[in-house]
This record gives sequence, C-alpha cells and structure tokens, in this order.
Amino acid sequence: MRFVFADPPYPGMAHFYPEKQEVDHADLIRQLEVYDGWALSTASTTLQYVIALCPQDVRIAAWVKPFCSFKPGVNPAYAWEPLIWKSPRARGREMVTVRDWVATSITLQKGLTGAKPDAFCYWLFELLNIQSGDTFDDLFPGTRAVSRAFDQWIAARGIWEAGTETGVPA
Repeated sequence: MRFVFADPPYPGMAHFYPEKQEVDHADLIRQLEVYDGWALSTASTTLQYVIALCPQDVRIAAWVKPFCSFKPGVNPAYAWEPLIWKSPRARGREMVTVRDWVATSITLQKGLTGAKPDAFCYWLFELLNIQSGDTFDDLFPGTRAVSRAFDQWIAARGIWEAGTETGVPA
C-alpha cells in the first residue's frame, strides 16, 4: 500500500516559511486521496476550514504539546495540533492499541517552524498502520525529519517482525 504525510504551511501561515507561498488545500487533499492512506497536519485555528475540504471518512487525531512556545498575548496557548488522517488498514485485536493522540514536546532549532519530533512521527506511522513493503512519501519534507524518522522506524520494525520486541521505538 502507498501512504503519504503532508505538513504544509497551514492556511494563512506561509509567511513563516522561506517560500512564503500559500498551499491550495483543496488541491492538496485531492493529491492525498490518490494514496491508500494519508495524514495531513494543520492548526487548531484552521481545522474547520481544512476538514470541510476532506472526504467524510477521515478521522482527527491530536498532537498534544507538553512543552510548546508560549507567545506573548496569546492565552490560552496553542498547545495542540490536529492531524487529519485515514487508513484503509484496520488494526487487529492482536495489535497494540494506538491512541488517537500523542503527547510529545515541540522540536527546537531544527531549521523550520513546526518540524516534527521523532515521537510524533513514530505515532503517525502506527496510526496509519504502515506495514513492511508499504511505501511512504513525505510531500513537504522541510527538514527531512519525518523521512529520517521513517527510515529509523522501518529499521526498528525489522527487529519487531523477528519477534524480539513490540511497540513503538523510544
């Protein structure tokens, strides 16, 4: 199966990125729908807009940020981020149950605003239920953190499939 993750500049936030170019989210979601399973990060402030563009069979998960950037004059803080996702592969009862949220702190000094931490990435791969032989594309590679985490996760899964360990890499 083919899986993809998109972490574009969120609507109205392109000025934070070098390209300074807004993404057409309607077109992006059409591109995602070509894949078997996909996930799309967005902001809590843009969730209503983006979810309206999505097909009815998506789910929403949450990245909760125990440590995040507190901005002056912003209260309450933006301490969570929605992840819109869909996967054609159900998780069986014999599999570890994955929560529809993850709590992990933001990254610092990675080169771009919003670079995803490894723990977020590993949770994302489990949420989508990616298996050996599946492909994974990162449409907005930015710092390449998600692609690097995928390579690490796949390497660790080789150990799991041998039956020596289970769970998500630490």
